[in-house]
Amino acid sequence: MLKKCKSSPFSGDISPTRIPLFAFGSDRASLPFPHPWNYKQPIKILESYFWKSKNEIDSDKHNRYLKIIGFPPVFVTRDPQVIQSIAMNTGDKEGQFDRDTLPSEGIARATGKDSLLYSNGAVWKRQKKLSSSPFRKSTLFQPEQFQEFSETFRITVAKRLQAFENRQKITGSVVQVPLELEIKAVMLELLTNCFFGTDISNDDIWDRYVPALECVIDHIVSDTVINKVGISIFKVPSFTSKISKVKASYKIFEELTDLVLATRQEENGLWKQFKSDVSNDAIRSNIKVFIAGALEATTSYASWVISHLARNPFQQEQVYNEVKSIDDYTPENLKNASKLGNVLNETLRLTPSLYFLPRKATVDTTIKTNDGRKMVIPKGTHILLDVWHANRHEDNWGVAKTGYPANIFEPERWDVIKTKYKEGEEPLHFGFGYGPRVCPGKNLGQMEVALVVGAFVKLFKFKAVNTENLETAGVSTKPKDGVFVQLELR
Repeated sequence: MLKKCKSSPFSGDISPTRIPLFAFGSDRASLPFPHPWNYKQPIKILESYFWKSKNEIDSDKHNRYLKIIGFPPVFVTRDPQVIQSIAMNTGDKEGQFDRDTLPSEGIARATGKDSLLYSNGAVWKRQKKLSSSPFRKSTLFQPEQFQEFSETFRITVAKRLQAFENRQKITGSVVQVPLELEIKAVMLELLTNCFFGTDISNDDIWDRYVPALECVIDHIVSDTVINKVGISIFKVPSFTSKISKVKASYKIFEELTDLVLATRQEENGLWKQFKSDVSNDAIRSNIKVFIAGALEATTSYASWVISHLARNPFQQEQVYNEVKSIDDYTPENLKNASKLGNVLNETLRLTPSLYFLPRKATVDTTIKTNDGRKMVIPKGTHILLDVWHANRHEDNWGVAKTGYPANIFEPERWDVIKTKYKEGEEPLHFGFGYGPRVCPGKNLGQMEVALVVGAFVKLFKFKAVNTENLETAGVSTKPKDGVFVQLELR
């Protein structure tokens, strides 16, 4: 068991435990900070903060910090009430937390620093106001607008279905295929052609834009950790083919952004809901963040749903029996599909796309949880709200609270939650973040994934090739096997 540090910079009822920088000869999963040899394993980095916590019984086992002389503390929490308190107390006022931009410096270099994701304070408020209208539930679920999404979706799936049918004619009734790239192509076409009203062909989506965005997103992750001096990729000589490929991918990303912005003047898609006369240059960073971020998040979400159902045939058939008679994926029909809704909620809980939420204390700040506990967090502290491990701990989501073990995929727990808790008192999974900086694309993401998964289950039977459902993580989390399944038409 780790010992409490008498010189802790934290105070209050919640007394986080200090972890050592190095633990030579131990079984700790990783060093507790990213470096060039472990940055592709961020889940393990977070896990290292809770090393040796299994035998602790008090609530402090969910709150840990790292302190190195000369540097501000790093505080990591998997306590849902602490996560909720800090997330809600986020803003630009005195005594509030700001979003910590340190983990997203690579994103800022790729998209611009004046985006909704990266900016803080007054700049963030302006960006949020600009972006809010097209994302509202009332906007997305207008009958005419929703019909556009549904129709574009049908066309996209029809093309992919035809491709699968052709492959099955050659290889037999069952094919093995990694679905993640297929999902990503569908999601990107929905974003560009339906949300923004472009007319990009499926071939260009598949052959040009998806590979380029994958390369850009992969570079963003490494650039955040390795590029500490902030050099633009275009200022780096093309010593290797990899650098040349990254540069070419960034240029294709700019090209895709131009195509999206070009439809604004005609008010295609949801541009008609964008009530602002600001220039395209003023919103370019946000468009780039939205293209890459929404694609990454919705692909992660849908990939995890299909990956879980591929390992749970009973749940897959329950969802199929619920959606097989749905011809129109209207908001009302989706709302009534309770089995599908439970699967979506359980996916966000067990395997959230956003696996941590970064915050920073701008002054010495006191938080208070709903059960009355208090903690003073010192100025300058880097805060990681560890959603991934909070959602998997038995104390937070286990048998006592939800009727099922926390570390398994069990959609029925949401039926238990509905009967056990009053509305507004249910456990929080933070799947789209929480508080003022909740993901603005939440409604769009929920709608897209429900559409994709509902139609996919209706069309196919699928079974995982690999038994284990392991994760990989970068900007978001994904199934490590790329959603590798055996697939057959129903």
